[in-house]
Amino acid sequence: MKVFTWVCDGFNRHRSGFRTISTALWLTWVCGTGLSLSLSGCDTAKGIDYDGRRILVVDMHLHPGEWDAIPEDTRKFIGSRFPFPLSLNPKTTAEGILSAEGILSELDKARVSQAVLFAVYAPRTVGIATNERVIADTATAPDRLFGLASLRIDNFRTEKDAELQRLRTALANPSMIGIKLAHAHQHFRMDDPTYFGIYQVSSDLKKPVYLHTGSSPFPGTSSEAPYTDPTYLEPAVKAYPGAIFILGHLGYDFTDQQSGSLEACIRLAKTYSNVYLEPSALGSKGSDPTGENLKTAMQKIRDAGLVDRVIYGSDGPQSPGFVKDYLSRTVTAMKASGYTADEAQSVFSGNFARVFRVAPAK
Repeated sequence: MKVFTWVCDGFNRHRSGFRTISTALWLTWVCGTGLSLSLSGCDTAKGIDYDGRRILVVDMHLHPGEWDAIPEDTRKFIGSRFPFPLSLNPKTTAEGILSAEGILSELDKARVSQAVLFAVYAPRTVGIATNERVIADTATAPDRLFGLASLRIDNFRTEKDAELQRLRTALANPSMIGIKLAHAHQHFRMDDPTYFGIYQVSSDLKKPVYLHTGSSPFPGTSSEAPYTDPTYLEPAVKAYPGAIFILGHLGYDFTDQQSGSLEACIRLAKTYSNVYLEPSALGSKGSDPTGENLKTAMQKIRDAGLVDRVIYGSDGPQSPGFVKDYLSRTVTAMKASGYTADEAQSVFSGNFARVFRVAPAK
């Protein structure tokens, strides 16, 4: 009955915003996102079927937050990507999926076992989701939700020691298993040694660092190569072999919907044992309509012998149903690229468990 309750609650939350949207339209959207109503309940078993084998899934890339903490231009951009009729009231839609409850609902629809929530400090581009917010959200489901901590960069040159200490304090919480950075969103060069102390924290505490690579579709981001091309991370990768670097989005060019710096990501992972890859967002319907770019990326990774370096993430929740849809698109790309069930298990949960030292949930 949880599904039925969620649907009714969701309808009541959105109804006032839609005003003229009928119950039929709401239920049409519900069915489109994969929910089914049943008086006898629903199958809550986690995992996907991959060639006849059940494989648990961890989504290492999800964003909690608050609508009012997002800059106005970015709110408009996000709202424009919601499907009708959800686009009629983007604030209500966003707040429904950015909460811990909303994220857990999206995970359940996708049958994802565990997930990682990102703290973000990018007030001029994508907004702020504080370490404290992420810690509170993970506490709602400590067996399923983990967090990556972050820090402010806009005041780093004058508050470096204080910011690094705040980062260490956040990482002392057991639920915070790594660090999140986005040079393009936070406006600092990948090769600037001023910020290398962050990687020292990663190395000292054995907490991997996730980095946005490639361009970004959000307003106000830095698009020049030193902010987007992971080649510029190589000095840091070399200098801090004890830190694990996870290259998010595989260097994808979201502006022109091209592979971007994929080859650079693969080269770095082949050259350095502390470099991992994460294929989130690039294969979405909006960024890769045919699915060919994601298929090509997954094929090149497998051909390079780097299956043991891939950690799955979606970059959700984005909009209702996105987490489930992105997982499905990734499975399709991997099957088309010849991934075996053992390899799929590594990508979807095994590599995450090994790198972050987190036991998989059943």
